[in-house]
Amino acid sequence: MNLMTDHWIPVIRQNGQPDIIAPWQITEVDNPVVEITASRPDFQGALYQLLIGTLQTCFAPEDEDQWLDYWQQSPEPDELQACLEKVAFAFELDAVDGPAFLQDFDLPDGETKGISALLIESPGGKTLKDNLDHFVKRDRANQLCPSCTATALFTLQTNAPSGGVGHRVGLRGGGPLTSLIFPKDPSATLWQKLWLNVLNQEELEPAEKIDSSILPWLGKTRVSEKGKITSPAEVHPLHAYWGMPRRIRLTTKIANTDCDLCGNHAELLYQAYRTKNYGTNYDGAWIHPLTPYRFDSKKVNLPLSLKGQQGGLGYRHWLGITLQDNDNGDKASKTVQLYNQERGRIISDSGAVSLWCFGYDMDNMKARCWYESRFPIYYLSEMQRNNLTDWAAEFVNAAKETVKMLREEVKSAWFSHPKDAKGDMSQIDAQFWQATEMDFYRLLEQLAMLPEDTRMAPSEIYASWHETLRKQMNHVFETATLASTPEDLNLKRIVTAQKALRIKFYGNKIIKALKAKAKPEEAA
Repeated sequence: MNLMTDHWIPVIRQNGQPDIIAPWQITEVDNPVVEITASRPDFQGALYQLLIGTLQTCFAPEDEDQWLDYWQQSPEPDELQACLEKVAFAFELDAVDGPAFLQDFDLPDGETKGISALLIESPGGKTLKDNLDHFVKRDRANQLCPSCTATALFTLQTNAPSGGVGHRVGLRGGGPLTSLIFPKDPSATLWQKLWLNVLNQEELEPAEKIDSSILPWLGKTRVSEKGKITSPAEVHPLHAYWGMPRRIRLTTKIANTDCDLCGNHAELLYQAYRTKNYGTNYDGAWIHPLTPYRFDSKKVNLPLSLKGQQGGLGYRHWLGITLQDNDNGDKASKTVQLYNQERGRIISDSGAVSLWCFGYDMDNMKARCWYESRFPIYYLSEMQRNNLTDWAAEFVNAAKETVKMLREEVKSAWFSHPKDAKGDMSQIDAQFWQATEMDFYRLLEQLAMLPEDTRMAPSEIYASWHETLRKQMNHVFETATLASTPEDLNLKRIVTAQKALRIKFYGNKIIKALKAKAKPEEAA
């Protein structure tokens, strides 16, 4: 299968009919493609990234004027097809001799693994040896069609977690977050959804020629057996879209049966692959254009890609993912920054957009959960952005203080010796963040609409947020501490903890500052 010329991507068209397309068909205007329909959520995110990377590598606009032209009128399918055919030689999935998509250029030996090991959540060698695959069973996907194989291969290489000695992590680290700008218009085509996340050649150096500095499988693997690293300075910037940390070569195949993942019948399916450790070791100041990063203000530590987190993604992450969080150095991805500074103004008449964020929560080699969320994103003037950054930071910091106090006093209500009590209290945090999320976004919408010369947000917005924190703090506390049967309750301990919680809340420095802005006349 050739990923540039063959039909292999599952989609749905405007009339609701499913289809299998080649990449160049995303620009068809007669009954256009509106969405990818992958068999798994991580495959959905991977196919978006693969197509964005393809457009960025082969069809990047010269400048924002050309980008806008193609936003308003997609290119002819023949034009895109001609561009993709030029790189088709590099996208063979099963090349007997020569380069094969995201596979080691020359891997004559290595360990043979079943094809299911390409799936990130599959149990590893030690888990299988110790017979500990209780929740995610072995041998769930013994045969994969070429479409699922190619997608699984890309998903693993771009998200690769640590995999044991010498099995390298992805270019962005294991389980990175990806953030894609997404039109809210329900009639938006897949082309528009992808094109929103493609940078122009002034923002990202274009490819003069397609070689191993961009697509690493076109040359010998930069092995890291002797400590060799690969830094951004050693390859083309477009390499970020095509990182290949794992040494893999597809091997065993069977014919004419159904795929264990998507269920489709295929003439050829894959059952195994060969792998070897000490693949490419990515190190240095790598910045992937589709990922938010944490930057060290002292410039001592390298940029750190934001990752999927236990408990999921919520409004406490909104600032660092959509703008920048000055408290911890989190900053939106390069594509989001371009939207904030320029592109949002250009397409403001086309309707609102949101931010689709997704990624794995990894515990070293173990995939704990796949998370994805949609966040509001606004095009604002520079002054409005600065204002909203400050106001949102105030609100989130007040919420963080509240949830910290809440967690401590729930623990005091539960246990006679809370400091000695062990256990996971994250469910309390999750309940609070979820209970306050709707109000946060409601108030955020109001703040984003304020004129740029607004020196201070209206007091009623501060008052509303203060009341939300107080109300939901008490609600979560009471739910957590009074849910047991009466004979199991220690009411004296609960009442004492609740009183302590109120004292802490009203005495907290950050909460008091919030209250002062809610009632400025009293503060005076």
